[in-house]
Amino acid sequence: MNSLEALKKFTIVVADTGDIDAIGTYQPRDATTNPSLLLKAAQQAQYAHLVDAAQTDAQKIAGDEAKRTQAFMDNLFVGFGKEILKIIPGRVSTEVDARLSFDTQATVAKARDLIRLYEAAGIDRDRILIKIGSTWEGIQAAAALEKENIHCNLTLLFSFAQAVACAEAGVTLISPFVGRIYDWHKKDRGVDDIPIAEDPGVASVEAIYAYYKKFDFKTEVMGASFRKAGQVTQLAGCDLLTISPDILETLKSSEAPIEERLTVDKAKASDVKRIEMNEKIYRWLHNGDPMAVDKLADGIRRFDADARKLEAWAQSRVAR
Repeated sequence: MNSLEALKKFTIVVADTGDIDAIGTYQPRDATTNPSLLLKAAQQAQYAHLVDAAQTDAQKIAGDEAKRTQAFMDNLFVGFGKEILKIIPGRVSTEVDARLSFDTQATVAKARDLIRLYEAAGIDRDRILIKIGSTWEGIQAAAALEKENIHCNLTLLFSFAQAVACAEAGVTLISPFVGRIYDWHKKDRGVDDIPIAEDPGVASVEAIYAYYKKFDFKTEVMGASFRKAGQVTQLAGCDLLTISPDILETLKSSEAPIEERLTVDKAKASDVKRIEMNEKIYRWLHNGDPMAVDKLADGIRRFDADARKLEAWAQSRVAR
């Protein structure tokens, strides 16, 4: 048994890629995509039929070029999502534009649009996760969407306050960014590496997992944004882990044993205290963590930059 197979005994593995062939190779249960992954995949010859179909559908939209460009992007996300769902048994995450990160109502509207497209393509909404940034406004949008049975993946999660707010909102899944937390602390400390046992990104997921299981929150924890395989294996037992193809290959090529490290029993035995969350407490606690403030803002900017690259490419296609 290789390390990837061993990991799957304790944790649901998610492929962090839009490459359908890579997803088929590593056989994850779920998959997650974003604009940069989608742009890369869309320019590969084997996916030209998905691009052409999205472009054809977009040309049917009444209105100006901006509306057709947006329709093209939405149809592209759904087209790739539909193909991915043919080869995985679980769910695919589809991202809401980062420009909507501080607009609750616009986020809700965009999520509904995406779900309508998926359902029109014959995909049940239970197989879709709408990916939303973990701002206060994004969390409130997710709370509203979950009441409509539109399931959400809250991303760009760096602080414990964000995690508690998401659990209180009843979101389906959160994605704490292990690697980006690690990056920030490594730079802050002026070091080349941080040992796994002291890794603050790993510790963040461990703390969130313990809190959720201790107090019986149903929100799933999916560790994300890994820099090395050791971060992944240290979190064996987490509900889900979304892993890039290079680290998936490292695990598949290794026969090192995997030990279950996160368990419900350990979480129940922890002495973590319950936090009653509201907007004031969220903003106070989140802003008390310089890393989380920096990385959330940086993450939104990066997600927006990736989305604008996809948008520019989509616009060039629509203009043909």
